[in-house]
Amino acid sequence: MKSKVNEIAISYSGSLKANSLPKITCSQSAADLAYSQWNKETIELQETFKIMLLNNANKVKGICEVSNGGITGTLVDVRILFAVLLKSLTTAVILLHNHPSGTLKPSEADKTLTQKIKNAGELLDIKVLDHLILTPDGDYYSFADNGIL
Repeated sequence: MKSKVNEIAISYSGSLKANSLPKITCSQSAADLAYSQWNKETIELQETFKIMLLNNANKVKGICEVSNGGITGTLVDVRILFAVLLKSLTTAVILLHNHPSGTLKPSEADKTLTQKIKNAGELLDIKVLDHLILTPDGDYYSFADNGIL
């Protein structure tokens, strides 16, 4: 009896030209772009974790939602996060999530997850440039600016 397996196809489709992609120059430009793309109807209701995919020139290839959770947290599967990064041939990433409560202080879970992703990224030559926490009113906290990345 002959065994059969599924064929796996991996693809990335981008319609914007590289010269028209927004360039990230600092945490403020990343936070502004992320906030402009966030669903304002849910930002104060539930926590969501996204990743901003960057090319080698720090131009944004896209933003991908990795996890959508509850009022006080969301579960991020690091394997799914890296599947997206590898599939899109991303060289750098900015981690993004919101705090519906409006607090800008990162939790211990936020810090642990960031370190886990950073360590995995080093193995795969994918730079974690920052982790931003956004609030419903548009404020943000940058792990890189605060020296905890």
